[in-house]
Amino acid sequence: MVAGAGAVAGLPAIATAGDHGHEKRAMPKKLKILVLGGTGQTGPHFVRQAQAHGHEITLFNRGRRSSEMFPDLECLIGDRMAEGDEGLSALASAVGSGRTWDVVLDVWPHIPKVVEATATLLKDNTSHYMYVSSMSVYSDSATKRQDESAPVGEAPDADNMEFGWELFGPFKAECENRVRRLYPDRNTIFRPGLIIGPRDFSFRGGYWPVRVRDGGEVLAPGTGETHIQNIDVRDLVDFELLCMERNIGGTFNVVGPHPRTPLTMKRLLETCKAVSKSDAEFTWVPAEFLMEHQVGPWMQMPCWLPSEGEYAGFGWHKVDKAVAAGLTFRPLAETLEDTLTWYDGLEDEQRNGLHQRAGISSEKEKEVLDAWKARNAG
Repeated sequence: MVAGAGAVAGLPAIATAGDHGHEKRAMPKKLKILVLGGTGQTGPHFVRQAQAHGHEITLFNRGRRSSEMFPDLECLIGDRMAEGDEGLSALASAVGSGRTWDVVLDVWPHIPKVVEATATLLKDNTSHYMYVSSMSVYSDSATKRQDESAPVGEAPDADNMEFGWELFGPFKAECENRVRRLYPDRNTIFRPGLIIGPRDFSFRGGYWPVRVRDGGEVLAPGTGETHIQNIDVRDLVDFELLCMERNIGGTFNVVGPHPRTPLTMKRLLETCKAVSKSDAEFTWVPAEFLMEHQVGPWMQMPCWLPSEGEYAGFGWHKVDKAVAAGLTFRPLAETLEDTLTWYDGLEDEQRNGLHQRAGISSEKEKEVLDAWKARNAG
């Protein structure tokens, strides 16, 4: 359910962040950045921000949306999931011709051999490799206030295993391991939590602002006091770019809100209501009753996991290291407002598709609310 050698000659060596994430030296003012991907949820935000900072961007992806989204950027066409070497041939040709980049940003794959193949190909042609992993790497989600040193899942034999979503965390952890082996002093690993904001096509961050804006009685999970964590996609990419520009290495939990202002489900939903000025009223229903009526956490009740049991610590990860390195958080209200604006700008077919991915239908919501009222009346 929760459900992932030495520097190139002439390029600067990476500065390891250590426990506090402080940079030691800066990268060149204008960076040459290779983005592996770049057209999904987070990539477009990063590319536009990096362009705004004056950096030179090269994309490597399947080319399905690049020319439409970024007609002014060079895009090397390939498919990292293809069997054999053909999928990387365009990138291999660029490497063979002597192309180099200051930084590579590997946005989201979760198959270790895919990450390893590309990282190996680029090893002598970049001074630094950044990999976007996931908070799901942690093997223990019950313990609260864990930092980046907490145990992670293991999948050393991943190349001989058939992937299933229950292996997402261990596979992401193994991707991290392979990046570190190839770039022992030249890596930055980002472990984001639930990524929300514009372009959240999972709809896990969009369900609540849309549903609350519609008003009326809203089925809400638990008591409202459950701690939750998420990260605005733009805060994530701002931190990625900051680490590039300041040459910061290390592994970071990248999730909000700020440790001084913890977020609960109640505050999330009340902020949704304030932003949309709706007449929504929240009926909080215990986890046990929801499960009895086939309403599960995370996908059907997005952002939320029960405050007891195997995921009791999932909303409590420590982010002090990233904050010390420069991670910042925009106001929750801004994220929710921008999510609604993005949602409203989609075609009807796209919006309908989102509602199939997360949340529950209005019919199911009414069914569960009626059952809850009947139980209380009885």
